[in-house]
Amino acid sequence: MIAGLASTLPATMEQGLTANGVPPATAAHLAHLPPVGSLFAAFLGYNPVAQLLGPTGVLAHLPASHVALLTGKVFFPQLISGPFHHGLNIVFVMAICLLVIASGVSLLRGGRYVHEEQEPAATPESAGKAALERTGRA
Repeated sequence: MIAGLASTLPATMEQGLTANGVPPATAAHLAHLPPVGSLFAAFLGYNPVAQLLGPTGVLAHLPASHVALLTGKVFFPQLISGPFHHGLNIVFVMAICLLVIASGVSLLRGGRYVHEEQEPAATPESAGKAALERTGRA
């Protein structure tokens, strides 16, 4: 999942931020942050854009409509949906490959093996009785 996000999220995030008035240098910097934070934010239903842009001071210079869009509940989920879908594709293809490999290994293993039951180990008392029976002194 992280590999899929890392390959597509930076370009998508940079394009989405610059389209809403964020300076290109700031957008490029934020877009190349590790995607793990974005993934956790998506799972938690949290929009991290306000936290990311807050320290830069960009939000203070943007129109209120852009700030509302960037920090609202619609922008981030729409932004991450494409890269997230790409990451899911990678995860499912990898799972299918591992399943095929595991199935092949399982087929090479052969038939079902059933352990044979062994007689219980002889105790000293039962060994003595068996020896007496063989000699006829029982």
